[in-house]
Amino acid sequence: MEIVAFGVQADERPYLEKAFAGRHQVRSLDVFLNRDTAPIARGYEIVSSSVNGDLGADVLQTLAAGGTKLIAQRSTGFHNIDLEAAADLGMSIGRVSCYSPYAVAEFAWALALAVNRRIVRAAHRTRNFDFRLDGLMGRDLRGRTAGVLGTGRIGEAFTRIAHGFGMNLLGWDLAENPRCVELGMKYVPRERLFAEADLITLHLPLVAETRRIVDAAALAAMKDDAILVNSSRGGLVDTEALVETLQAGRLTGVGLDVYEEEAKFFFFDKSLDIVDDDTLARLMTFENVLVTSHQAYFTEDAVGQIVEATVANVEDHLAHRTNENMLVTRGQLPKAAR
Repeated sequence: MEIVAFGVQADERPYLEKAFAGRHQVRSLDVFLNRDTAPIARGYEIVSSSVNGDLGADVLQTLAAGGTKLIAQRSTGFHNIDLEAAADLGMSIGRVSCYSPYAVAEFAWALALAVNRRIVRAAHRTRNFDFRLDGLMGRDLRGRTAGVLGTGRIGEAFTRIAHGFGMNLLGWDLAENPRCVELGMKYVPRERLFAEADLITLHLPLVAETRRIVDAAALAAMKDDAILVNSSRGGLVDTEALVETLQAGRLTGVGLDVYEEEAKFFFFDKSLDIVDDDTLARLMTFENVLVTSHQAYFTEDAVGQIVEATVANVEDHLAHRTNENMLVTRGQLPKAAR
């Protein structure tokens, strides 16, 4: 079986090709799956995509017409896939239900510490042999309050690190995580979390109920010197409202590994292009904002687990089996997803 994989990063390619070696041939492409590139997959029963691929109804129709039966997405998120359209087309959709939560949690902490201690500004200065400390003062995190929205595997890993720092812990989620409670986390309404937390981190899935959960009202409720970190999904934050908040001189720092409109920019070299996204352009002008390109998951451990799960999804599909990663199985959409 020959498989075509879209959106394969250079560092990811050897992991993907090694995992499938001796089983199936993989055609690894660095282009992302969308309506323009979908015709490339004609004749491939199995297509693998990344989280920034566009798998809307029109793209799925093109793939189905070309003979694709399985989409094996190499990510946990699946907000980019029209599951109902896939079901109507008789396709199967698999994802990676989990991988190293430490990869994302540790990176979220890297963002938090970097903006708190002005690491990027300091590094730029010292490269120019400017060793002044003016404007580089941060704060101890010990004794301050971390607010964690979403306390699943990643949120729990973040919480354990916060506990190690000696922070007070506030959480918000649909269900309490008893392991977080054991660490001293107190679950509160999210309005209280926004108002009391010194460090706010997002580890929620992007669904209708969480879209722009950090909106103008949430930002207004935050402390003027709060730190906001988002390493989950860009759509959780109203970026225009965030820019207005920063323009008002509020928030000590913001660390973003994701962005609402990232699909047009992230994973590409846009250094020679004119960026036509005014919101992103304004966001990048703030000295206390650190933006990275959706790399929180990008460790050897996590990528290895993602690839292994993708291989399992392919093998189970070919053997007419299902597993916990399958969102749609041969046109059958779980009732809970409808």
